This record gives sequence, C-alpha cells and structure tokens, in this order.
Amino acid sequence: MPRTLLKPPRLRAGDVIGLVAPGGRINDDAIGYAVARIETLGFRAKLANNLRAVHGGYAGAVRQRVDDLHAMFAERDVRAIWCMRGGSGCISLLEHLDYALIRANPTILLGYSDISALQLAILKQARLVTFHGPVATSGPSDYALEHMLAVLMHPQASYTIPMALENSRRALLEPHFSLRTVTSGQATGPLIGGNLSLVSALMGTPYAADFRKAILFLEEVNEAPYRIDRWLTQLDLSVGLRNAAALMVGICDRCGPEDEEPSLTLDETLDLHLKPLVIPAVSGYSFGHIRHQFTLPLGVTARLDTARQTVTLLEPAVS
Repeated sequence: MPRTLLKPPRLRAGDVIGLVAPGGRINDDAIGYAVARIETLGFRAKLANNLRAVHGGYAGAVRQRVDDLHAMFAERDVRAIWCMRGGSGCISLLEHLDYALIRANPTILLGYSDISALQLAILKQARLVTFHGPVATSGPSDYALEHMLAVLMHPQASYTIPMALENSRRALLEPHFSLRTVTSGQATGPLIGGNLSLVSALMGTPYAADFRKAILFLEEVNEAPYRIDRWLTQLDLSVGLRNAAALMVGICDRCGPEDEEPSLTLDETLDLHLKPLVIPAVSGYSFGHIRHQFTLPLGVTARLDTARQTVTLLEPAVS
C-alpha cells in the first residue's frame, strides 16, 4: 500500500472525459444528457464499452463494471472519469480492482453517493486523490459547476469555498437546508468521507476510511433518522468521531421520520453524536444529494472555519 498521496493531472479544455456507470443502471436519455453536457463544457466524451449493460438494477455484471473502470484508467487520452450516477453496487467492485493499475495511471474520478465506496477504496489502496462532486447526470447549477471546474482545472495553493446562497434561501421553507454550527472553531486535516451508509459499510474492511485527525465529511439521502443514528454509532465505535479533526455533515435531504412511529428529528439525531464532541462540528454544508454542491477532493488538506462557514483547500487537488 503506497504512502505518498498522488494527485491526478489537471483537466484542460478539450480533454476527453470518460463516462462510466459503476453502480446503478442507466438509459439512453441519461447518456445523451451527459454527453451533451460534456461537450457544452468544452470537453470530449468517451463512452465505456459496457455503459448500456444491465444486470438487474446494476449497470452490468461486476466484471463488466470493473473492466470499464480499468479501461478508462488505462486509456491515455482519458483525463477524467465521470460517473453517470450512484445507485448501488460499487462496493462489489472493490476486491476486483487493480489498484496498482489505477496508481500507475492517475486520472480524475468524479462522483458522489454510491461512488463513495470507490473513492474511499482508491484513496486507501492507491493513495490517489478522487473527487466527491456532481455526477454526469446531476441537474445544472452555476455554483456546482464553478467550484467543480475550479478544483479540477485550476490548481491553486489555497482555494476557499463559501456555501451556496441557493441552499440558504431554500432553508427558509426546508429547515434541513440550514447551516448549523454545533461546535465552533477551526480545524485542519485531510478531507475524508462521503455517503454515510457507504462510509459505515466499509468499516472493518481493507477499504475503511481512517478519519483520525481528518475532516470527516458525511451526507445522506432518503434515510430515516434511526438509520443515520446507527451508522454514526458504527463510525464512533470503530474509529471514534472524537478522533477526527472536525465533523462536517452535508445537506441530508428527505431524512426525516418515515411514518407515524415515534422518532427523533434529523437534527436531534445528529446532535446525539455532534454535541458531545469538542472538535468543530457542523451540518447543512453545501454537499450531498443536492443540486448546488461543491466538490471535495479526498485526501487533500483543508481547513474548516465554522465562523466564516467556509472550507478552504490548502493545497492543489490536481497536478
């Protein structure tokens, strides 16, 4: 397992972006949307060989999805690999991935949701920076596009990301979009995390996130508070949330109580885990299953400032 953090080459105008579906199945409409989006941004699209494959709810069998990822990493002209969507199934690929091949061919890998499984495994096994950000089928957003391209195309020694005003406006009617500071302060450390259910599921495996002294970022969607409680407890029992440098929770959309049964609210559930911490802890930050999200490079050193409500990358994420 390599120790040195490896950064992929920056994305440049006109570069080839490979489209893959390592999780849930997709259709031709989604492919057409993604290709048009890539071309509108000034890049060229390359479709994975098995992009249209179907295996139940998955985008092909495990072998097909693994082959597509390997081919995209090995293809010299492909400068970024953009995941079409999340869904489920990425965790089944982890033991079959050639991490030496991936490290030998550092390429931008971008996506979120179920893609977190791939990102955490690649960070752990190949020490390659990957990017938690929009998928190729995400809805249009000037905010998301600005911060995605800034991180992928324009390496800077320091880059400060403010939260999206669009999300703050939405919070007027949907309180779970609100920015909350549970414990104030500043913290510095590598960015590690992703979709909460996947971060939890990898605990006890060779691909688990070691978030000690890291800024742990977590997000979720369509999950009841009791499940969020369970997964956060799993992280606390395995590594210890108190051992992180900070805990940053994104916007967890549609994560209220499911039915008429008694339940804590989302905020009450989060507070069970955030309030006992002495490290900076926040929720409602602009990432997750939302349109207006910023891009987080896993493994890159950053600073969370709860007073300014900003995340600052303290090193370039690409070379």
